[in-house]
Amino acid sequence: MADLSFRFAALRARARLGALFREFFAARGVAEVETPVLSAAGNTEPNIDGFTTTFTGPVAGGARERFLRTSPEYPLKRLLAAGFGDCFELGRVFRNGEAGASHNPEFTLLEWYRVGFDHRRLMLETAQLVRTALASAGLDATVVSTTYRDWFQAGLGIDPFTADEADLRAPLARFGVNPPGLTRDDWLDLLVTHHLQPALPDGAITIVRDFPASQCSLARIRPGTPPVAERFELYLGQRELANGYHELNNASEQRARFQRENALRVSRGQRDLPVDENLIAVLDALPDCAGVALGVDRLLMHLLGASDIRDVLAWPFAEA
Repeated sequence: MADLSFRFAALRARARLGALFREFFAARGVAEVETPVLSAAGNTEPNIDGFTTTFTGPVAGGARERFLRTSPEYPLKRLLAAGFGDCFELGRVFRNGEAGASHNPEFTLLEWYRVGFDHRRLMLETAQLVRTALASAGLDATVVSTTYRDWFQAGLGIDPFTADEADLRAPLARFGVNPPGLTRDDWLDLLVTHHLQPALPDGAITIVRDFPASQCSLARIRPGTPPVAERFELYLGQRELANGYHELNNASEQRARFQRENALRVSRGQRDLPVDENLIAVLDALPDCAGVALGVDRLLMHLLGASDIRDVLAWPFAEA
């Protein structure tokens, strides 16, 4: 763990990074906004756990159970659907379950949306922002782009769209990974975290795009053989830094996805969660757009050469 002098330097670097983000977006006409941290809706994604709290005020004030946001995505999309236009938010988000060198349950996310962009155009802007941040610290990185399918075929000799589950499990045998109840997508994710991600080059920004349609979450699916989710992930060295989508704007399809996620949660012994009806009500009016969320703490780690997220926080979770 770093001493206080390093944490103080990290706090000052964080302030400079925030100013850099604001300058970057101001030059592009992207407005900064603030949206609610507490919501009556949960995040139905089975691999994300949230925090809850209870509102004790008047019944007319709204739902009693409130969820601390895991992302500002839903309220930002509601602003876009109402006609606000390009916007970004820099703020705290909360995810339960993990704390350590790479995760803090409370962390800083930069999320932005661009009207008229698809995921390919936004991934280039995301790489430009990351390179601008690196340049501010006297650093740089080459940008490498690949598809999800090509990434797996080059790194493992596996086609992630057609390989059977036995082929997906085989490279993980030496890690002793064999928990019950995993889906095909879980095995693909484990191959990423145990094989592909650790092999990424240190001095590069790697962008992976066009994921399996089953990993669409809130992204559009592009028809084809196979169909793909119009989604990208950006890695800085071996760190996953950003996740972006060409955003789905079909309310009935989004509701069906939330329902499938809740069904999977229940099958795993998790509770099903209230979906964001405010989002569903306006999603058909969402303009063609793309959005991305970027982990600010992990970017700051790279800028400062820190190997532990706790070193770039004023007070990490155990000390909060």
